[in-house]
Amino acid sequence: MLQIRAGTVWAGALVLLMVALAHIGLHWYLRRRAAARQAASKAAGAGAEQSAARAWLPTTLLGLVPPLALLLWLYGLHYALSLAVVDINEPQVNRYAVPLLGALRGIGTLLALVWLLLRIGRAIEQRLVAIAKQSHTRSDDFFLPIVGTAIRLLLPLLAVILGSTTLDVPERFQTLFRNGVSMLLVGSLAFVLYRLVDAACDLLLERYRIDVPDNREARAVYTQVTVLRKVAVSAIVLFGFAAMLMVFDQVRQVGATILASAGVAGIVVGFAAQRSLGTLFAGFQIAMTQPIRIDDVVIVEGEWGRIEEITLTYVVLNIWDMRRLVVPITYFLEKPFQNWTRTSTELLCTVELFVDYDVPLQALRQKLTAMLKISKFWNGKVNVVQVTDAREHTVQIRALVSADNAGAAWDLRCEVREGLLRFLQQEHPGSLPRLRLARAAQRASG
Repeated sequence: MLQIRAGTVWAGALVLLMVALAHIGLHWYLRRRAAARQAASKAAGAGAEQSAARAWLPTTLLGLVPPLALLLWLYGLHYALSLAVVDINEPQVNRYAVPLLGALRGIGTLLALVWLLLRIGRAIEQRLVAIAKQSHTRSDDFFLPIVGTAIRLLLPLLAVILGSTTLDVPERFQTLFRNGVSMLLVGSLAFVLYRLVDAACDLLLERYRIDVPDNREARAVYTQVTVLRKVAVSAIVLFGFAAMLMVFDQVRQVGATILASAGVAGIVVGFAAQRSLGTLFAGFQIAMTQPIRIDDVVIVEGEWGRIEEITLTYVVLNIWDMRRLVVPITYFLEKPFQNWTRTSTELLCTVELFVDYDVPLQALRQKLTAMLKISKFWNGKVNVVQVTDAREHTVQIRALVSADNAGAAWDLRCEVREGLLRFLQQEHPGSLPRLRLARAAQRASG
């Protein structure tokens, strides 16, 4: 029959009593400190945000009491039970009880450390978010929450790494555990880097607007930032995936074998990837030299539209009738195209009419001027009517006007064409070529 001496029972009870007193005393002290801080803030007339900032540290420490208490109780119970097992001094009990107690203590320590550092990470993240809200700097609003997220993700992984040393498990399980933690660590770092790149791009683009008339500089910045962001995200994903694979020894050995026999394979892969690499470098060249930018007005393959998206491999053109034309990015380096907003958004609009020789040019010029003065699309710079050609039965009249952007230019061109035709129909119908030709045909038949 198993027997435990009274001294051992009393020693174990004393250890547990000390743990209970430590737990209660720690909780009482931190609660008192938090209440004192809040009372002092109210007495000083501080606002809600200032009171929360002053009480943050004691409140955070008060939230750490449960995981700390769990650690205290784990080690207290382990010590008390270990005293009992040693006092029993039975081979069978020692054989199974001691490893079991060690395993339970290791698992409990690991869980308690993860819980503890998770609470610390959340508290730091909440504090950084509060500081970002109080700050008047826009960069703080972007980067401080990301730093808080990184701390919240990495601290529990640090706890797992520290607590894994207390686990009494076979070596293969420890290796598998370490590999899993390493993959999580790499994934977390990759996610944090992605968030940093995203925040930096948003912070940079916040100062530029492309929904204003004069947006050339903004479109240039948008184009560069969009392309470089895609490059940075692709590099983060690639290197993160490679780092995850390098965690395993078998993959490293396969990689060394491939590198050792990469002579002919490298040449074959180089030829196979030549077009893909050319497309990739074309994307870099587009981002640097900028023959096109986001929201540029271009004519490609006879289609008029705006540049909607630029990637490393293709460009999406938003055509005027809401269709989308997807063009390989190498097209803009190898073939000619029209860019109406390369240096400026202002455009000259031409309207050509074929009229009779009797057309009153001065009246036509006066009508065009009167139309432009009340037009919302004209920018007030160019107003010209010229005779550009003379043929057997007609002359060619060209009206040249100007607008601030491509959309206004199209509307102005249509407005001028319609207005001049209406003017000739109502005021000078004899100037229309079809009437003159019809009269000539009647005279010839008569």
